Amino acid sequence: MLMERVPRFLPIFFLCFTLIAVFVPVAGAGPDNKVLVLEISEAITPASDDIIANAIAKAENENFEALVISLDTPGGGLVETQTIIRIIENTTVPVIGYVPEGGKAWSAGTLILMGTDIAAMAPFTVIGSAQPVQISAEGTKPIEDEKIINALVKFSVTTASKHGRNETFAEEVITKNKNLDAQEALEAGVIEYLAPSISYLLSQTNGQVVKGKVLRTGSSSIENYEPPLSLALLGLISNPILSSLLLTIGLYAIIFGISSPGAGAEVFGIIAIVLGLIGTGFNINVGAIFLILVGIGLLILEIKIPGFGIFGFAGLISLIIGSTLLIPMGGENIYTPEFRRLLTLTVVAPTVVFGLFLVFAIYKVSEIRKKKPVIGSIIGDTARTIDPLGPGKSGFVRYSGEYWQARSDEEIEAKEEVEIIGKEREVLLVKRKT
Repeated sequence: MLMERVPRFLPIFFLCFTLIAVFVPVAGAGPDNKVLVLEISEAITPASDDIIANAIAKAENENFEALVISLDTPGGGLVETQTIIRIIENTTVPVIGYVPEGGKAWSAGTLILMGTDIAAMAPFTVIGSAQPVQISAEGTKPIEDEKIINALVKFSVTTASKHGRNETFAEEVITKNKNLDAQEALEAGVIEYLAPSISYLLSQTNGQVVKGKVLRTGSSSIENYEPPLSLALLGLISNPILSSLLLTIGLYAIIFGISSPGAGAEVFGIIAIVLGLIGTGFNINVGAIFLILVGIGLLILEIKIPGFGIFGFAGLISLIIGSTLLIPMGGENIYTPEFRRLLTLTVVAPTVVFGLFLVFAIYKVSEIRKKKPVIGSIIGDTARTIDPLGPGKSGFVRYSGEYWQARSDEEIEAKEEVEIIGKEREVLLVKRKT
């Protein structure tokens, strides 16, 4: 009896086994793990903290295993550096600091590296020299005020202590401008890993517990972070050289515009100064709204003033830049990336469309202004009579598909070609065409 019943239940057994194999995931399997990589390859500027905050928000929202900040920087602003370290401490995403091959993380870069959850360097890279300096028109000058130095030393030591790193180096990097290469930093306990590449570093950090999370970076895919348009523009104008250049050019443009009225240089001067101020840390929203208002004013001015001109072009540029900068930059915690792209499109696209319409309208107006007067242009043209014309007898002629009242000093029959020789109000003066 048993041998007869087994074959009956065997198909059911295989069916259940197949369903389990299909719908139950294998232990340890799951969606592909991702690691986000952000490259900081310039000075730490007011845009840097916004870019890092945006990258962290992206990593949080899209469930990245970790964020790798690749640091190749000569240093930068102290306020921005402290903001970045605070952002890293407050996120739940593990943040890995890394100095890539051929790079350096001096001054502010060293402090940021010590403020990351995991610190690593490629062989033959260097960190250190974090004594604060004051930048003026005369150049850079080391700050020796004990109040500032002691506060910065305490901040640096506390940052290193939170991550179990060498506190002596954290002090001497400021008081003695101490520098370490990668091997020395590893031996001194300033960094945790020595890695020639990011992929090799991720294999080293696999399985480590950071912020209560076990890192699964061993086989993670790497995605490079690309900042949104507004942050890319902010990063560009935040370059210290470019922001200083914008301020200088803007000042001289205003002086030139005042001394040479009508040239429009003062308009570009105002725009350049606003962009330079935003680049040096001026409130972005205030600057963006100011640029939009300037743009609207310039477009109205262009309509009022005859001639295609500089005001319309400058107004369009102001509107586009202002609209771009006004897009929320820290909205990754609120908006999805798709919605942010849609937001960018809905803010910038109407500005561009309106600007193109304005350019078309101004072009048409300029064409009309250049067009010859109608009275002078029709003289010598040919028309065709509809009614007989003669002394004391007027009628109608067809000219350019239109009916015109006409008069002639000679007898002219209907349906004859005539030459227009003048115009009195709405009446054409014609003669027989020879």
